[in-house]
Amino acid sequence: MHETKGTQGGGGEGVSIPRSEEEEMSVEDLPRKEVNVLKGHEGAVLAARFNADGNYCLSCGKDRTIRLWNPHRGIHIKTYKSHGREVRDVHVTTDNSKLCSCGGDRQIFYWDVATGRVIRKFRGHDGEVNGVKFHEYSSVVVSAGYDQSLRAWDCRSHSTEPIQIIDTFADSVMSICLTKTEIIGGSVDGTVRTFDIRIGREISDNLGQPVNCVSMSNDGNCVLAGCLDSTLRLLDRSTGELLQEYKGHTNKSYKLDCCLTNTDAHVTGGSEDGFIYFWDLVDASVVSTLKAHTSVVTSVSYHPEENCMVTSSVDGTIRVWKT
Repeated sequence: MHETKGTQGGGGEGVSIPRSEEEEMSVEDLPRKEVNVLKGHEGAVLAARFNADGNYCLSCGKDRTIRLWNPHRGIHIKTYKSHGREVRDVHVTTDNSKLCSCGGDRQIFYWDVATGRVIRKFRGHDGEVNGVKFHEYSSVVVSAGYDQSLRAWDCRSHSTEPIQIIDTFADSVMSICLTKTEIIGGSVDGTVRTFDIRIGREISDNLGQPVNCVSMSNDGNCVLAGCLDSTLRLLDRSTGELLQEYKGHTNKSYKLDCCLTNTDAHVTGGSEDGFIYFWDLVDASVVSTLKAHTSVVTSVSYHPEENCMVTSSVDGTIRVWKT
């Protein structure tokens, strides 16, 4: 259950997960056919992310670069180079005009997509930066760091100071997701913490295992947390109740992504043995696995509308999957 700090929020009853008509998607509709392999990175690819409309994807990795692709046509469009160490995460604005990135050089870079120029660098994290996300209005970037903090930065301001620092975590913050009014962070301290920016409230859900990925269901009601005991956990956002656990994959030492499919019917995630897993959201059964890569699958990103996903791996490739 939630542990709440600040003003008390209303609780709720335990919620069963209803299944809509749309969610009755058959396993045949899952993207299990490889249609393209995107090659270009030298060394491990640490993340691959669709843009907001799913027409493009961005990747980043050990070779200190960010790359923009058309995954559907298998075309590399542009490379962004300026980081001094590996790039761990990348995110693009909804209008595709700017991107943000972070990594081992402790900085957050804010880029112009078209020109490839760095518009701004935000410094302040006292350690590597694990994750970045734009707020949907795109003028604010939130970052998650090894220094146990979340920081928010205003891209329009010329100040290099963060506009907010959240440092209630007890260990490295690995992953973030954002709603209109909240920042959700997952940490090695075993917690998923939700910060309501408007009212200054923090809600902490302790999973008891290091969390290395958090991602939101498309309906906004649940958070999926990937943990280092090789288990994904689904939390009800309103009550903090643990709704389901998903197992079968291996995740003990790497930061791996997990997410829900775009209908919320299935959960998907990578595994350290190169496999991708698909689970039924409701009963948590493994409905499909596929050997996607020759090494650790670091990242999975699901298309916002189509049955399509991109995966990335320590094997240096990004792979595009369709039905």
